Amino acid sequence: MCGIIGIVGRQGTHVNQLLYDGLTVLQHRGQDAAGILTEHEGRFILRKANGHVADVFDQPTMERLMGSVGLGHVRYPTAGSSSSAEAQPFYVNSPYGLCLAHNGNLTNAQDLERILRDEHFRHMNTTSDSELLLNMLAVALHRRARHLHISDASHLDVETVFSAIKEINQTVRGGYACIGMIAGYGLFAFRDPHGIRPLILGRREVEGRSEWLVASESVALTALGFDVERDVAPGEAVFISASGHLFEAMCSEEREHAPCIFEHVYFARPDSIIDGISVYQARLNHGRRLAERIMESWPDHDIDAVIPIPDSGRIAALQLASTLGVKYREGFVKNRYVGRTFIMPEQTLREKSVRRKLSAIPHEFEGKAVLLVDDSIVRGTTSQQIVEMARDVGARKVYFASAAPPVRHPNVYGIDMPDATELIANGRSIEDINAHIGSDRLFYQTLEDLVEVTAMAGSYAGRFDASCFDGRYVTGDIDEGYLSALSARRNNAAKHTTPSSEVVDLHNGEA
Repeated sequence: MCGIIGIVGRQGTHVNQLLYDGLTVLQHRGQDAAGILTEHEGRFILRKANGHVADVFDQPTMERLMGSVGLGHVRYPTAGSSSSAEAQPFYVNSPYGLCLAHNGNLTNAQDLERILRDEHFRHMNTTSDSELLLNMLAVALHRRARHLHISDASHLDVETVFSAIKEINQTVRGGYACIGMIAGYGLFAFRDPHGIRPLILGRREVEGRSEWLVASESVALTALGFDVERDVAPGEAVFISASGHLFEAMCSEEREHAPCIFEHVYFARPDSIIDGISVYQARLNHGRRLAERIMESWPDHDIDAVIPIPDSGRIAALQLASTLGVKYREGFVKNRYVGRTFIMPEQTLREKSVRRKLSAIPHEFEGKAVLLVDDSIVRGTTSQQIVEMARDVGARKVYFASAAPPVRHPNVYGIDMPDATELIANGRSIEDINAHIGSDRLFYQTLEDLVEVTAMAGSYAGRFDASCFDGRYVTGDIDEGYLSALSARRNNAAKHTTPSSEVVDLHNGEA
């Protein structure tokens, strides 16, 4: 999962500070690397490296990132490498000068790599499918630019850009949201035909001129003082000229809309609205429905307190406690300087980080039967250790509730969930999982309930991508062969890290 942002400001202004602030708001979507690219006087200026946003950009760097158009990216480590060479945005110099920031995952990446290598003689310098996507777009745009009238060859028109994006949607498969720039022209953004990954458009008026912002989540817009215009539609592309004019076009045949439901379970910030759904209200609904199911199956429960696993389990736990009529208590204190554990690249790192990340408040556990609430259970590493922590500080009984259904399948559309064999729910019943994490009783949300109450949090009435729960992949191109190859890349033994000293810095046009 990644966070992306693009801004077109007023000509003569600099958007570097807005991009920086926007990336800090999106930091939860990627803590491994960050990058910002701007255009100034016809040149791209790029800074990207491993680390949090505040670590990558200092004052001298920010002062060099001049320009009224720019984009930014935050990423988390994926299978295979956490090298800063994988950090985004990516850039190619032909045609025109083209750059891209991408959130998602391409499911036909191997085919695309072969096409680029064998048919277009393009060299890929990383293992990132984002680099493949950028080069596919460069090929499509170059093919169309060649057919422009010679006198117009240096004057790219918007329809040519939309036509190239349409080719991408016909050729590329998977889940993706992208923001890019064309030197001298402006900024474009597009979303995959199923709308799996989110992308939101905003605008504000300053001194009678429109400024535009596109980002992964609405909170990036509102935090920077932009009004949310709308979600970029599935298969749609928008182009915003450097002068601030908006163009929009549908660049795909209509397909089934299927946004990722795991955004509402875990990834998105609660103050975001995605596809018309309030993430906060969705998580409240998750807690309410789960409490109703607990009361149906266990009306004479002995729960003394509901305690959330911070932070993403908190909202569901609040509503669950209220619906059960049980005290809500904060029993864990989180060290906010330890990253998310389920996306850490190695199991040993995850196991060491859990107790560094959380510490228990003994008074809230001593002699009590507590219900611990988390947004989901992926590997079970965190859940098992948290149950042990609760017992260590004196809990009489430790029950556990997941606001999401059992995660039994890998996510292939941009969330680097582990190999299926590493998922605790793979091949296990709920009773087996309960025994494995050591809880006295375990409750899961049903998928039917999750889908129903998430949709109730807004105006959305379509399907969700819930493939990590039900194994149904909306793109229709995922088979056992693909999953086996994915397993080989994602399992713990295959993961490695490389030094983070590879920093691409194109200041003043120099690499």
